[in-house]
Amino acid sequence: MSKLTREQKIEIYKRRKQGENLKSLSKEYSVLKGNIYYMIKLIDEHGEDILRKDKNRHYSPLLKEEIINKVLHQHHTIMSTAIEYGLSSDGILFNWIKSYKENGYVIVERKKGRPPTMSKKNIVNKDYKDMTPEEKIKYLEDKNLYLEAENEYLKKLRAVIQARKNQQKEKVAVVFELQRKYPIRILLHISRLKRSTYYYTLSKTNKDMKNDKVMNTIIDIYYTHKGRYGYRRITLELINKGFMMNHKKVKRLMSVMGLYGVTPKAKYKSYKGDMNGTVKNQLLTQVIDKENHKTYYERNFETTRCNQKWSTDVSEFHIGAGKLYLSPIIDLHNREIISYNISKSPNFKQTKDMLDQAFDKHLNLNGLIFQSDQGWQYQMEVYHKSLEEKGIIQSMSRKGNCLDNSPMENFFGKMKNEMFYGHEYEYKTLEELELAMEEYITYYNTQRITTKLKGLTPVQYRNQSLLTT
Repeated sequence: MSKLTREQKIEIYKRRKQGENLKSLSKEYSVLKGNIYYMIKLIDEHGEDILRKDKNRHYSPLLKEEIINKVLHQHHTIMSTAIEYGLSSDGILFNWIKSYKENGYVIVERKKGRPPTMSKKNIVNKDYKDMTPEEKIKYLEDKNLYLEAENEYLKKLRAVIQARKNQQKEKVAVVFELQRKYPIRILLHISRLKRSTYYYTLSKTNKDMKNDKVMNTIIDIYYTHKGRYGYRRITLELINKGFMMNHKKVKRLMSVMGLYGVTPKAKYKSYKGDMNGTVKNQLLTQVIDKENHKTYYERNFETTRCNQKWSTDVSEFHIGAGKLYLSPIIDLHNREIISYNISKSPNFKQTKDMLDQAFDKHLNLNGLIFQSDQGWQYQMEVYHKSLEEKGIIQSMSRKGNCLDNSPMENFFGKMKNEMFYGHEYEYKTLEELELAMEEYITYYNTQRITTKLKGLTPVQYRNQSLLTT
């Protein structure tokens, strides 16, 4: 957004408020949709005067830590927090968090020259009779933080030290434990440790210091993917970046840093449908067990190439402003979302638009098996004919058996778990939710690696499959 003038930004804002869509504005000004969306929300929150702010505005370490803690401890989103504090972009806050993690949960200020020696007098007993009210508040906060850190440090040190022979090592251990909570400068003064002594002792006693490079890479991967990757997927991403590492070690390092992937919260429940107008399930294989005199069916989602088996369904996203319905098509070979439609109502127009997108992308679909549940839209004659004209074989799940369409339902589970559950209150309008859904699907197809695809993204796996055929 920095390449735009203030006048251009205001013009974009006014045109957006007059009803122009983000896509056309993004194309005309050669700016990402997400950046325009952020700017609109920023001006909505602070007014046009926010565009006059000095780009080189200084943020104190205490203010930076307050902003970062909103994301890490209060679980606000990076975008909403950046807007609240009037940052020119949410990328600034992302970089702050990255640097904060890389430096051991400490705000590092880059200043010219050697920093002045810190004393307890400067922190606690500073004369503030000539201070402004704002400076007095900051002073009292610093004083309270110092005393709180000193109290906790001494309490932990008493519990840890059993013999006074190796007191320095124990001091370093306590400072390392507390540096995620308090600034390192305060802890070093309280413990009377020199900075060089602290880091030298730490490098000799903490086995994870030698993993500094890989830990920084883990932090980068974790926050790049917004906490959606657990230790297994991060292990695969590390291997892609050239780090040969066991998943158990990755899990331990993530635990040390307090990084945990999002865990599932709910199972998707499929529409059960009825038996009228349904078609045969083409993804079932009959198995005859002669020994036990039983006959049963096994689901067969196996494929040898792309565009061999597809699946579709509709899922509801409900927020305070209303509901949106997502209707996508997934390729069972590489789990790629082929096409999708987001609508305010689950009508047949939505299904038709989804099909048209898919048919425009892939012209030869003869022999493709297309799986769905027994939803009303998949029982319509118009739907049957649309598939027949392309030589597609229609397939439906059995009544009340959502597992027959589990690949599609698994996608909905991942999507809702990673961008919706726990964040519903953050989407104030349906438009915000729709933009987030679109961004997630793009991310899922092009950036999110999958363990079943050998650590590749769906698009990478499709390209690899095309090269080998």
